[in-house]
Amino acid sequence: MKLFVVTLVALAGLVPQLALAEAGYRVVPTMVTDWKTVYGQIEAKDQIPARARLGGTLVELSVSEGDMVTAGQELGRVVDAKIAFQLDALNAQIAALESQMANAERELTRGEELKTRGVITSQALDSLRTEAEVVARQLEAQKASKQVTEQQASEGAVLAPIAGKVLDVPVTKGSVLLSGETVATVGGGGFYLRLSVPERFADALQEGARISIDTAGQSAEGTLAKIYPQIESGRVEADVEVAGLNSEFVGARVLVKLPLAMREAVLIPAAMVRTRSGLDFVTVSGPGGTVERAVVPGPVEVIEGKPMVEILSGLTGGEEVVAYVD
Repeated sequence: MKLFVVTLVALAGLVPQLALAEAGYRVVPTMVTDWKTVYGQIEAKDQIPARARLGGTLVELSVSEGDMVTAGQELGRVVDAKIAFQLDALNAQIAALESQMANAERELTRGEELKTRGVITSQALDSLRTEAEVVARQLEAQKASKQVTEQQASEGAVLAPIAGKVLDVPVTKGSVLLSGETVATVGGGGFYLRLSVPERFADALQEGARISIDTAGQSAEGTLAKIYPQIESGRVEADVEVAGLNSEFVGARVLVKLPLAMREAVLIPAAMVRTRSGLDFVTVSGPGGTVERAVVPGPVEVIEGKPMVEILSGLTGGEEVVAYVD
């Protein structure tokens, strides 16, 4: 009877070992990527100010921050009261010249009739013809001046330079503006992430590298599209292209993981690490059976859809790690 009990106990001790052996994982040093987490800022590719082309008072303002606009859309209107007076003066001058022109044409017609009857000389007729031409040229010049003034008045409309989102409106209705002042800033042409990376990592950056991004708690991938050659304040600027980047808040900062270097690391499935009494253990299979070994785990990374944990100390490679079965 005692022999039977001992046999059962021995078999019971073998069951976990058999289960462990079936779920073994050979530890092999693997090349992994070192990542540097930095903040990227959402920026518009094009940020163009819509400027006042005419100095005057802003009498209309039809947009505010966040509005979507189309290229050429009227955003506001600037009015210069002096232009109306200039147009009135030009209209009066044109009317006077038109009267002079009509009178000069009548005098020229009368002179031609008198010339046919031999009453006036050819010199007098040429003088009348010259006078009519001078008045006609003066009338054309005033009409051209009126067109210039009307064009200035039409330039009071502030137009959107590109299609996109209004990012900033630094003025209010009723503001007095000079020619060239910004009424609104429009961002368009797509959006990207602008990175500012410490210069010690500049040599590790490569255009075309895949970038991991965390936007609003959701992971995404982008491409390192451009690295700027000029270093300012000890930092290198780079642009990351991201498909479907959320542009609701331009200037928002998001976490970006940059690949900096490759190194050798020991990785095992995260499920094979057990924590007991504040210590981490893995079960290693050897010629004499299975033993528990204390390890120091590192960060967990998802590789090919499986969570893998880096073992910083306790494993060197070549071990057979098995899963623990209760």
